[in-house]
Amino acid sequence: MKLPDLAFVMIRHGQTDANRDQRIAGKTEARLTELGLHSARALSDWAWPSDDILLFSSPQQRAQATARLAFPGYTSILLEGLRERDWGLFEGRPVSEIPPRDQTPSTGEPWSDMLDRVCDAITEAQKRSAGKTPVCVAHSGVIRAVRQLTGGSADGPSPANTTPYLFTPRPEGWHELLLDKKDTQWIS
Repeated sequence: MKLPDLAFVMIRHGQTDANRDQRIAGKTEARLTELGLHSARALSDWAWPSDDILLFSSPQQRAQATARLAFPGYTSILLEGLRERDWGLFEGRPVSEIPPRDQTPSTGEPWSDMLDRVCDAITEAQKRSAGKTPVCVAHSGVIRAVRQLTGGSADGPSPANTTPYLFTPRPEGWHELLLDKKDTQWIS
């Protein structure tokens, strides 16, 4: 599994009721909270280079809602491979009960399968972007998979909700940059 050497942006959806309640949502649909709605709308104030990006989203409602609020006027292209991991019997349980990533939950999705589909989805987004930078609204697990695919670690704290991360290939390997609203030169 190797991603093409092209930059892309990942954004985790806004806070959901499952995030707030520390529950595993995975494939389960979860609704954005008021905070999630507000923070998604706040992304629309950023100086996104409209002619230089192409918007993609997970087909799950929380990601689609975030994409609509953060990028009004854009139509997001849904990519099935950007959906969150299916945690099987752990869906709806407390986050504290989540099994180690490399263990396949009963009736759930193996981590290796998720890595394959996320790699395929990012590759597809890069190919379809035709010189533009893909911006993908997805999930914590998807961003963790991207981190592993780019030579980083899938471990550690969850990626923050509604926070853009720019992944850029460099000669020494991939670089991850947490973007700030003031970052306007990131796509050159």
